Amino acid sequence: MIPFDDPRLTAIGLLTEVYAGLMAKMTPALTAAGLSEVDFGTLIRLARSPHHSLRMGDLAAQTGLSTSGVTRVVDRLEREGLVVRQACATDRRASYAALTDKGVDKVQEVLPQHLHDIEESFTGLLSPEQLETFLATLRIIRDVVHPCATAGAVEPGQIVRP
Repeated sequence: MIPFDDPRLTAIGLLTEVYAGLMAKMTPALTAAGLSEVDFGTLIRLARSPHHSLRMGDLAAQTGLSTSGVTRVVDRLEREGLVVRQACATDRRASYAALTDKGVDKVQEVLPQHLHDIEESFTGLLSPEQLETFLATLRIIRDVVHPCATAGAVEPGQIVRP
């Protein structure tokens, strides 16, 4: 019989509790800006990408959404003027989602409070060494459980053309 105090159960339980607590702290600022967690996750992925754009398939992979799910999110963000679709110059089957100037402004509007919330409830609780170790550990796990999370990411020095 597996004991109920198995450290694997503790690890996943703590991770779940931390995630729920962090989202409870961060969601009010997103809601005040008229964004859902998925909307902001999509916008920040685009903001952190070269030319503020990603292929739709890569955006779906990075966000963990299905292709139809990311299409719905991009449709909504496009209606709000935050994102625009762009045709791929080299592949007619592919299209990009790109932030508009209004989308960049929206991310900039939310970012100060978002970073404050992260610092206050998460990264600021760790020493620089602890944070470095934690990030490395998360990347190890992420690369196994969500290997497509970096789809479309650019290596340093790589040239990207939408």
